[in-house]
Amino acid sequence: MAQVTFSNPPGVHRPAARYSQAGLVEGAGRRLIISGQIGVAPDGTVPEAPEAQVRQALGNLVAVLAAHGMRPENVVKVLVLLTDRALLPVWRTERDAVFGEHAPCSSLMIVAGLADPRFVLEVEAEAIA
Repeated sequence: MAQVTFSNPPGVHRPAARYSQAGLVEGAGRRLIISGQIGVAPDGTVPEAPEAQVRQALGNLVAVLAAHGMRPENVVKVLVLLTDRALLPVWRTERDAVFGEHAPCSSLMIVAGLADPRFVLEVEAEAIA
């Protein structure tokens, strides 16, 4: 099984939130690349409330992980696209509810829009097992 060691090496600024600057993956294992997950429920509905979309997108991410025998602790990298800077506290609260103390590598961008104007965020991830 692959092992991952997260680090915040000297000579690089400390993360501003719960993430790591690097994740070293070593050994044999499985790598799962997850497409961007949005706040669309399995029945195709899109919640109007941004907070509900964030929860749904993370729920979708967890469902994809579970379908491959993985958990949030297997995630080594996330990329988050938000359409509104005001959603940062919501994202961080919901992220922490899913990941707890686990701090994978992370990039976050504020973007002008996503594929559908109703979408407020998209989150993609890579995981190993």
